[in-house]
Amino acid sequence: MKISIFGTGYVGLVTGACLAEVGHDVVCMDIDQSKIDKLRVGVLPIWEPGLDSIVARNVQQGRLRFTTDAKSAVEHGLVQFNAVGTPPDEEGGADVQYVMEIAQTIARHMTDYCVIVNKSTVPVGTSEKVMNTVQTILDARFVNAAEARKVIPRFDVVSNPEFLKEGNAVGDFMKPDRIIIGMNSSNTSERARALMRELYEPFTRICECTIFMDLRSAELTKYAANAMLATKISFMNEIANMAELLGADIEEVRKGIGADPRIGHHFIYPGCGYGGSCFPKDVQALNHTAKKIGYNAQLLQAVEDVNNRQKTSLFTKLASHFGGVAELNGKTIAVWGLAFKPNTDDMREAPSCTLMGALWQAGANVQAFDPVAMKEAERIYGAHSYLKLCLDQYDALLKADALVICTEWHQFRAPDFAKMKALMSCKVILDGRNLYQTEKLLKDGWKYISVGRAVVAATVE
Repeated sequence: MKISIFGTGYVGLVTGACLAEVGHDVVCMDIDQSKIDKLRVGVLPIWEPGLDSIVARNVQQGRLRFTTDAKSAVEHGLVQFNAVGTPPDEEGGADVQYVMEIAQTIARHMTDYCVIVNKSTVPVGTSEKVMNTVQTILDARFVNAAEARKVIPRFDVVSNPEFLKEGNAVGDFMKPDRIIIGMNSSNTSERARALMRELYEPFTRICECTIFMDLRSAELTKYAANAMLATKISFMNEIANMAELLGADIEEVRKGIGADPRIGHHFIYPGCGYGGSCFPKDVQALNHTAKKIGYNAQLLQAVEDVNNRQKTSLFTKLASHFGGVAELNGKTIAVWGLAFKPNTDDMREAPSCTLMGALWQAGANVQAFDPVAMKEAERIYGAHSYLKLCLDQYDALLKADALVICTEWHQFRAPDFAKMKALMSCKVILDGRNLYQTEKLLKDGWKYISVGRAVVAATVE
């Protein structure tokens, strides 16, 4: 099947590469010429495990192509994926201007039937706006269709939200746990339903996981899923903060509640807050939608408030350890992990950014390391006088007054503590991800500050 993808960001590139991998003929379009030039030679704008090899293989075999020519992309695809970004607007809602621009582009160039698939995360009702926009432009284009003996091209609009976890996006796409397809039966043809089934058939051979529903329900499903996961994280962080004050161990609490199958073990890990491109933006956008329709979504606001507070907890604990914010001036703080989660270089809304900003304001120096996000950090911060980007995790520890762990990369789970002692000025670890056992560090003479557990410190240095 001939597929066109508009947008070569995280969602668009993964979608295009995985569809090409199963045999579809895919063209990815983006207005950024530099990005397209790099993609053509295998340089990807994101770091995602396994994606580079899929892109290279399918480019070589001719099933995946990249272009800045919108007209040729529209003419190529029987199915047109709208996968551009929906960043927050000034009021906290999702800005759909780029989505609507792609809809207009498709309408201006289409000459035959196509299915327009909204892959971007968009507010409820956006697919209907896309439908009306495309129809209006087509009507204007073919205003004299009868006299010219032309037929206005037909089209269908489908909502097909993505459920890709950064760090496991390829696996999520190739082996989906569900495929949501929204379409309104009153104005969507059976041809569109058949085409969407055919499109995703290679991914549903083992288990049929396609769920058809109406457009608005599909759009809301995406927001509801992310808001629910964010809620679990904020809830656990609230309980963790209480555990610290009550003298309880959040890790034991987590095991206890996770054993209940109604709760489960996923997304109940305490930490220093969630980040990334989805959870913060989508919770905020859903709350904005609630306000627009006159509903006070108190829980959504609380989820956002708790997370914003949690991302400041690392700095608060660090300042408390040194005796106040003023005492951080001139200190050197090592930071392990810059990405908002492992297996990605994405630093958007990352807790590390909140921490480093506060440390710099207090006059502290930061020595940071992340296995894959170093280039992204350099892009964001440039030649920052208070930031040293280090060659490896131990290089970041040299003469550090404390180590702060922001991201739970596997290589941080079993470090050489003896080597760490020799490098650091002070044996202090602030663990935002609860990677270590408190008893071991106590025995080894460390002061260990984690999340939802009592602070432990050796009685002798």
